Amino acid sequence: MTLALGMIEVYGVPAAVEAGDAMCKAARITLVGYENTDLGRITVLIRGVVGEVNVAVAAGLDAILRVNGGEVLSHHIIPRPHENLEYVLPIHRSANIEQFNSDIKFPPPLSA
Repeated sequence: MTLALGMIEVYGVPAAVEAGDAMCKAARITLVGYENTDLGRITVLIRGVVGEVNVAVAAGLDAILRVNGGEVLSHHIIPRPHENLEYVLPIHRSANIEQFNSDIKFPPPLSA
């Protein structure tokens, strides 16, 4: 299954961190990372199932508005990016983020 790619470009670190935090809390996605593209322009990259990425990007856009001076420059979702993008852009899963991709496991009940 090809994972969707979600991107939000903002001005400044506080807005980028807030967007990433809100996206991770809102949906079951993987935060791939932050790309500093130009003077203060930061792109937040996420991956996940298309529906989850849609929810996450919407939550990230809302969260940026709560940051003092937060400004959205652009945002976009690519539902099924071509496999060549995996090699050109930093959107692949790496060993650094694999630890965050596991299911949540709850402990068994104390008594029956």
